[in-house]
Amino acid sequence: MNKTIFNSIAIVLMAIILLSLNELNVLEASAKFMFIPLLGFYFLGQYSEQKFPSNKNK
Repeated sequence: MNKTIFNSIAIVLMAIILLSLNELNVLEASAKFMFIPLLGFYFLGQYSEQKFPSNKNK
């Protein structure tokens, strides 16, 4: 799967889940902007995977 397509799907899924939780009033008032740190952690994980690849495939 193309990395751009995978990134887009992951971002859309995170947004749908957070919007659904917000509509169900599960999130507190201060947690409505949780999408921003989630995106940061998502891309930070991708960066660390590129810079420090694991040796699990060996």
